[in-house]
Amino acid sequence: MKHRFRQKMAETAETSLPPGESAGADRGPEADPREAEQRPHPNPLPEGEGNSAVSLPEGEGTSPASLQVGERIGVLRVVDAAANRAREGLRAVEDYVRFVLDDRHLTGQCKQLRHDLAAALGRVSTEHRLAARETLADVGTRLATPSEGRREGTAGVLTANFTRVQEALRSLEEFGKLLDANELWEASPTATDASPTVTLAAELKQLRYRAYTLHRAVEITRTSLLRLDQAQLYVLLDGRSSPEDFERLAGSLVGAGMHVIQLRDKQLDDRRLLERARLLRELTSRSNTLFIMNDRPDLAVLSRADGVHVGQGELTVKDARTIVGPEALIGVSTHTIEQARQAVLDGANYLGVGPVFPSGTKHFDEFPGVELLRAVATEIRLPAFAIGGITRENLPEVLSTGIARVAVAGAITLASEPSAEAQRFLATLGEEARRP
Repeated sequence: MKHRFRQKMAETAETSLPPGESAGADRGPEADPREAEQRPHPNPLPEGEGNSAVSLPEGEGTSPASLQVGERIGVLRVVDAAANRAREGLRAVEDYVRFVLDDRHLTGQCKQLRHDLAAALGRVSTEHRLAARETLADVGTRLATPSEGRREGTAGVLTANFTRVQEALRSLEEFGKLLDANELWEASPTATDASPTVTLAAELKQLRYRAYTLHRAVEITRTSLLRLDQAQLYVLLDGRSSPEDFERLAGSLVGAGMHVIQLRDKQLDDRRLLERARLLRELTSRSNTLFIMNDRPDLAVLSRADGVHVGQGELTVKDARTIVGPEALIGVSTHTIEQARQAVLDGANYLGVGPVFPSGTKHFDEFPGVELLRAVATEIRLPAFAIGGITRENLPEVLSTGIARVAVAGAITLASEPSAEAQRFLATLGEEARRP
């Protein structure tokens, strides 16, 4: 398969000659068509398979029409231009993620996508792409719209280039189907007789899907950093023994300037839990405090919470998003760096990272500790809250990892003066944020 491109180009040059002309002086006598019928097919179908193995759209034939030389040059020009757009766009996106977002994990995702695209395009002869290129006579080089000459900040650059990448990949995929049909590419270097070569169009299609996922992850990271810019202290609160006790404690924490309050209670029935949720919504609606519902996206919707938090054994981000909608925040508990990376790609708005230390409110068999915090802080820019046994005494150790946000439960809610303890936490976090 390695030299299919050259073979097909040679075949086209031969078959596209005017009637009555030959490609050379020594072509020899015309071949007997009966001999072709007797020769075995060079790529026979496996025994028992026939044309029914391939389902074609209604109205399409079983054999694609061969492209003439002029058409092939046109296809190569499209592939060359779209390939350049896609790779240039990916480079601009990668630069944004690397230097503006400063996200190592997503930078790696951009780089891998760019390298995989280059590998896929390597199946099309660079020699023939360059031979077909005609920038000086390209009718599109002098066409421009006013929007092309300006960008609305770095976010505008990001959006424009992700759009460019996706459009270029679609164009590559569509014209790649013509390359596949006419075998105008070389086999994948990893292809073997036992593993059929993936078509170029199919390979480009998967790259396009990966670009969509990457776009979502980058954009959600960017917007989540803006939405949670001031959120450093996150408290987890149960429903208390009565609505009055709950209102008293929650109201004092809101008054103390708590950034985020999560309602987490495994004991209350749904009706009483929803009552507490609606009460917390009423208390936080007159403040800058965000209200997150734990585990229950249905109750988050009914109580008009700002978001929902899910664990590894609970609803996925996809399922939670289906219930709470596009504007709600979704947090995910992560206990390994792999889970944290996946949560970013799944579309989470923030991470809970831990447990860091043993806690009196939730039992864990293992504690990934500060090493996981350090790994997440090194790789991931999506807002991340350290959680698990955090107190004011061990807070400096937590902050030394590079994680600047913490989620606390008993250290505040069980304190003799919860609001005063919350303010002391806020003061420490504020000092750390101001430190150069």
